[in-house]
Amino acid sequence: MKHDSLITVDPWNALQGATQARIALGRSGGSLPTVEWLAFKTAHAAARDAVHNRFDAEALAAEIAGLGVETIVVSSAAADRSTYLQRPDLGRRLDAASRDRLEAAAKDRQSQPELAIIVSDGLSALAAERQAVGVLSQLMPLLLNEGWRIAPLAVARFGRVALEDEIGAAVGAEAALMLIGERPGLGSPDSLGAYLVYGPQAGNTDAHRNCVSNIRPEGLPWEAAAQTLAYLLGEARRRKLSGVALKDERSLSDRLQPNNDRLSEAVPPASLPARVHPRAPSDGG
Repeated sequence: MKHDSLITVDPWNALQGATQARIALGRSGGSLPTVEWLAFKTAHAAARDAVHNRFDAEALAAEIAGLGVETIVVSSAAADRSTYLQRPDLGRRLDAASRDRLEAAAKDRQSQPELAIIVSDGLSALAAERQAVGVLSQLMPLLLNEGWRIAPLAVARFGRVALEDEIGAAVGAEAALMLIGERPGLGSPDSLGAYLVYGPQAGNTDAHRNCVSNIRPEGLPWEAAAQTLAYLLGEARRRKLSGVALKDERSLSDRLQPNNDRLSEAVPPASLPARVHPRAPSDGG
């Protein structure tokens, strides 16, 4: 008996070509096929590894500097990875030396910056290392073309999202943007998130922020992410707000077009079940 004959193919199998999500896996008896179970275990191991990978902040800062961007390396109040994972509150604050260095650098500047950009490892150093430079290579020209005055980019060790508030406030910026490794998912250990806030200050909550998530070639490509961030930052500056009051009001069909094309190529419309509609990837949490 051939191995393939032991596997019952899922009727939605054709949809696998439209997504990296773990769908239509089929079954062998009452269980998953062995190959799918092993793939799950492999993805789970990769996600765990991504959380614990060492973050080389200096090396990433050097790569970003290669784009012509002035950088500075800072650290949160979490002294090491273990502390960072157990004490989220410390990841939201700078250590004293970093705070002093940022404030001193801000005093030396002749003009007050409008925007502070921060890159941090977060829960996936792999994401920051793989995606941050690509996103910035697309984003910085858009921002400079719009006349943004940008503070030296901070590469932060062991940062949480709210660290952008203290860094933005320390340099006197009107807005802050954090590019940070997201919590790894199964099959997406290198997904980058971007969080922007207008008026960075202590006490801001998630309601004050806008998030662009799942930034990676297999999810939201660098160019599309950069265009979305440039748009949201421009609107935040114009309207002097961010968070729940700020929406992406560009044409929905324009933003979904790349994903619709990808789905149509993988699965002809006639083969889609009647209640299934092409959708953009979720933000990944």
